[in-house]
Amino acid sequence: MRVLSKQQIIPDVNFVSSYATWEPMIALFAENARRYDLSAYDHFLFSYHGLPQRQLKKADAFNHCLQRGDCCQNLTPANRFCYSAQCHATTRAIAGKLGLLPEQYTVCFQSRLGRDPWTQPYTIQVIENLARNGAKRLLVFCPAFTADCLETTIEIGKEYREDFLRWGGIQLDLVESLNDRPAWAAAVAGFVR
Repeated sequence: MRVLSKQQIIPDVNFVSSYATWEPMIALFAENARRYDLSAYDHFLFSYHGLPQRQLKKADAFNHCLQRGDCCQNLTPANRFCYSAQCHATTRAIAGKLGLLPEQYTVCFQSRLGRDPWTQPYTIQVIENLARNGAKRLLVFCPAFTADCLETTIEIGKEYREDFLRWGGIQLDLVESLNDRPAWAAAVAGFVR
């Protein structure tokens, strides 16, 4: 915007503020999940990077955020820019592509810091509750990360896996992110074009 404000002729400009249910992304995450025997898992987690609740409220132009316990369950005109609502929409899209029922999966949030409340439920608490209630095999998606990083491979794939096993679980697998897959690069390039 700063660069364009100095131009005499401004070209057509398009902004992409989010792509929570963009079909190529959803299809590729589902394709990565199909590398696993989905019938072998007790439950599926969709773990997203957490944000402080104050950040969610700060970005809320419609005074909608955190007003009700289910305010993020559906993406609406009032919450279309809400990170949490977008995470729930992404989850529903991937779960729908895989034929998962709502009772088979949970949306949760990881990587919180400090004492302020963050987006909830917290992934580690969900994992602990599932293990203590008899879940033995979990498959975890991290769709907020289109590339695997420390928060997916180490936090989920190592630390949370170790916790799950300590609490009585048998297997916790992490669905690979989109990373540098040629199909993902082609989809993004096509989107930009």
